[in-house]
This record gives sequence, structure tokens and C-alpha cells, in this order.
Amino acid sequence: MMKKKIISMLLCATMGTLVAFVTGCGSDPASPSNSSQSNGENTEGTDDKTGGDDTAGSAASGETIKLTLWGAEEDQNLLKELVGKFEDTYSNYKFDIAIGVESESTAKDTVLTDIEAAADVYSFASDQLADLVKAGALANLDNTSEALSVANKTLDDVKAASGEAAAEAASMNGNMYAFPMAGDNSYFLYYDSSVISKEDAGSWDTLLAAAEKAGKKVGFTFASGWYNASFFYGAGFTTGLNEDGTTNMDWNGTSSSGYSGVDVVKSMIGIANHAAFQPMTDDNGSNLIASGDLCAAVSGTWDATTAQEAYGDGYAAIKLPTFTVGKDQVQMAPAFGYKFTGVNAYSKNIGFAMLLADFLTNEESQATRFEQREIGPTNLKVLETDSVKQNIAIAAVTSESDIGVIQSVGGKFWDPVATFGEQIAQGKFSADDDKGIQKALDELVTGVTAPID
Repeated sequence: MMKKKIISMLLCATMGTLVAFVTGCGSDPASPSNSSQSNGENTEGTDDKTGGDDTAGSAASGETIKLTLWGAEEDQNLLKELVGKFEDTYSNYKFDIAIGVESESTAKDTVLTDIEAAADVYSFASDQLADLVKAGALANLDNTSEALSVANKTLDDVKAASGEAAAEAASMNGNMYAFPMAGDNSYFLYYDSSVISKEDAGSWDTLLAAAEKAGKKVGFTFASGWYNASFFYGAGFTTGLNEDGTTNMDWNGTSSSGYSGVDVVKSMIGIANHAAFQPMTDDNGSNLIASGDLCAAVSGTWDATTAQEAYGDGYAAIKLPTFTVGKDQVQMAPAFGYKFTGVNAYSKNIGFAMLLADFLTNEESQATRFEQREIGPTNLKVLETDSVKQNIAIAAVTSESDIGVIQSVGGKFWDPVATFGEQIAQGKFSADDDKGIQKALDELVTGVTAPID
């Protein structure tokens, strides 16, 4: 539990520097009026993008510190609880913290629409980090780390708490830009063990056959480059982010494993066309699981409670199944990532925003997030607790650590790949039309790898 280290702003003059920093003092040479952000220019690698035009005396005189926090819809009650604890911890200050709804999966798009109007603190999926940093939408935590002294810690403490991998994923060019919040940003197979045996859950062929026999369905989200990439990654295909922000992608060729992109798509078509298959979307996945119509579904820890309620005593989870390519059974390889909480570089109270982001991701908050939402922590101490180790969903996602792929792609990846997957789910392609599939893959890769406008 984080110590309640409360430092009054009415202490001696020697604290003036820290006080000014925490409140985002207007005389800060890196404030919007004195940086490239003042005219909307964003330069990759600029490390002095911090906002703030309130004076140090504002908080010292009791003026309310206003912050805006965005989080997922399903986390709203949890965030209200954590914000209340934050305000109690820093009770020397008066806060007005507004909590809004914004999914981690869409945070980047919303923030980049108008960075200055975006929340002071917001959470996002780790694959959005590069674009947010390039756009100047995230504060460089190394430059604002002095604010953490109010919490009696340093940025090195934050990095150590979540481990090297998470800290590295939250960094670019040697600088840290976000606080690790969750370490289970991947997906696996939930199933009802009263309907589907563990052996049946091991491959799409046996899984769909068992579901059909039981008069049930199996759900998967084809209309998403995050989910459907698992077929290509499993077959040895790759994606990557180039230095100029474009994506490299080889799905229209032959993989390192010797499979063709056409063969992978034909396998996906066979699954999508099966009578027991149920297409899911990011919006309706939880509802479909809750309906009881699905005896199995691919999702993540965010649906753990829903799946447990739907399957009752049969609740089970396992790594992604294999799929058939030619005569081979190929293991699906999920896209893997983290969820982060970042600080808007334009925040007028950037120091306090950093304290809030740190608090929402500290050991105590990650433990609370796991207890209430079964979200997998990054904090190493929380990961070692018995409750985390014995959790069915966390065990499933952990079992994929050796097959998961850190997905690194540019902004032009998502829409074309989502559309391509949706076309598969809707039966737009024929498994007998190799030339048509190849043409579609060529067009997909051309669109994804196109230069940035």
C-alpha cells in the first residue's frame, strides 16, 4: 500500500520548486506558451512538452485543482472509488476530478481529434503509444518525474514495480511516457466445460464440432486486426512498425513457416462458414457471452466475470486453439500488449495529473482492479499473490506468454485489416477462389503499408 506522504504547499520556501512543478507553474519554460505546442506543432522526440499555466500559489491558497480522467465504461465505478482514495491520500489539496468514459481501444483516436481538449489522464492500449508520442499527446514522464516525490517515490521505483518488460513497452527513445496499468492485454478461449471438453477446446475443428453437437455457438471477432492477426502470427507471418510510422506486413506472401497467406485465409473462411460459428465484435462480445448462446468465445480478462456468470460451474479458460492449414495443426498466436495510463502533455495541472496517474496504477490500485474486475496486474508484488496465481483467466493468458506476439503496427493497419476480417466473417470470399483471395491480400497489404499522408 502506498504511504500517505502528504506534503503541504504551505511549507517553507525551499519547497517552492516542487510546488510550482506539481501545479504546472505558468513560468515553466516548457509550458504551451513557450513550447512548440503553442502553435499546434508536434515534433517527434521533443522531450519538453508539458502544459500548465496555473501559479504555485493557486493550490497553496486553497484553489480547487481541476482534472479530467477518462477510463473504460466498465471501470467507471472502480475509478470513482480509486479517485476517492486519491483525494483522501492527498487531502491537503482540494480536487475537482471529472471522470469520463473512453475505451482504451479507442483512446488514441479520440485524443488525437483534439489533444488540448482531451482528458488530463487517460488509459490506452500499448499499441497506441507510438502514435500518441509522435503527436505530442503524452507527457514525458522522465521530465515530470519530480512530482512523484510527493508520493515518496521516483520514476525508477515505478519502473521497478512493474518490471523491465512493462517499463520498456511504456517507453520510446529511452524515455517513459506512461504508467503500466494492466499486463494481460491479450485474449484466449473461454469455454463451458459442461459442454466442451478440454481436449475439444484445443483445436477449432473439435471445438466447432462439439458446439454444433450441443446446439451452441463459438464466438470470435474476425472484424479486428488485433484478433484476426492471431491466425497469421501463428502461421509465421509478421507485422512491424517502421521508423517513419508506416507498417511492414507480409501476409500476402509465404511465411517463415512455409505457409501461404492464401492458405491461412482459407482456414479462416472454413471457421467463419461453420454452422456453429458466431461472429463477434468489440461492441457485442460481452453481451453474446452473457446470453448463454455461446459455449465458447475468444476474449480477454475483461470478460472474466461475464464468462464466469454465464458458465457457472463449467467456467474454464485455455490458450487459443490450433487451426488447420493444409494437413497441419497450427497454433494461433495472439497479439499481446499492455494497458497504460498516460498524462496529457497539455494538462494545466500536469504534476497533479502525474500523481493521479501514478496512484491509479500503483500496487494498491492494481490489487483493487484485479479484485473487482479480474484485470491482470503488471505490479510484480500483486502478480505474486495467491489470488492472482489461482485465477482461471489470468492462468490462461499467462499460458500464452511463449506464443504471444507484441503487435507493433502503424495507424493504417487497423481499418483495412478490420474490413478484411469482416468480409471473411460475412462470407465474401470463397475458399475455392485462390486468385481472388490473393488479390484481396495484395490489396490489403498495399493499403496497410502505404506511406503516411
